[in-house]
Amino acid sequence: MEDDDIQQNSPAVDPVKLVKRVRKSRKVRQKRRKQSIVRKSTRFLMTLVMAFLFVYVSKMPQWYLAQNAYTVPGNAIKIENNKIVKTYRIFSVLKRNKVPNIPIYMMRTANIEKEIKTLKPIEDVYIRRYAFPARLHIIVKERTPVLSIYANEKSPVIGAYTREGILIGREFMPLPSEIKTVKVLAPVSGDLSYTKWTRDDIERILSIVTYLETYSKEPVEYIDMRNPADIYIKIKTVKIRIGKLDSTVYERIQRIPSIIPQIKHMRSKVQYLDISWEKVNYLKLYK
Repeated sequence: MEDDDIQQNSPAVDPVKLVKRVRKSRKVRQKRRKQSIVRKSTRFLMTLVMAFLFVYVSKMPQWYLAQNAYTVPGNAIKIENNKIVKTYRIFSVLKRNKVPNIPIYMMRTANIEKEIKTLKPIEDVYIRRYAFPARLHIIVKERTPVLSIYANEKSPVIGAYTREGILIGREFMPLPSEIKTVKVLAPVSGDLSYTKWTRDDIERILSIVTYLETYSKEPVEYIDMRNPADIYIKIKTVKIRIGKLDSTVYERIQRIPSIIPQIKHMRSKVQYLDISWEKVNYLKLYK
């Protein structure tokens, strides 16, 4: 009896509305299906286009160094901070290598950096890579020379030493004028040759020069070490005979401030000031 009451109270289903609802639902599903197909097709086409563009762009010549980049100086290679090493010398190192036929972003530069660092004046190398157009920017860090070596007062410079004891050879001479060094007249052959100097020798020379400049108040023009047992140092006022670089050399240099004013007021021309003796100073006059 209760079931009959429920059936009697339930509203009757309208067949027309039901058909319309089913048709509408079908259209919505069809529309969504079409949208999905369009999206997938668009995504597929975009993937193809991107792949094509990637291949096309990766093959563009602007990604590749010119095959003559290492042999013909031009815009493909830029070298910076090289003052001692001439640009053509760095190119002479680059010529030993073959330009790789790969995009610039895949290029490895460690081998080139290693070879450039074989040049004595160069302490470190950093290479940047650029594209469009493909090029290399080579930035070098050069060592700092502190001593310039000469065979005599009138000869051209034959080499230079850095504070670390690295000898920069004749092929890189003369040094640029903005690089200031101590001029040293040195023995060029035998067991005492300048080519056998060590880092300690360099430090000792620099220490003596600094000490003498401090007490004389004048810059050193050159130091003559051709005879290590009888060393001379030239300043503006006078040439000073130092003698040996023994344990008393600093005490002997301390006597200079009291002597230089007297030399400046002398009428006779002084050949050199001799402070090689432990407690006595001599003035050698020209005859």
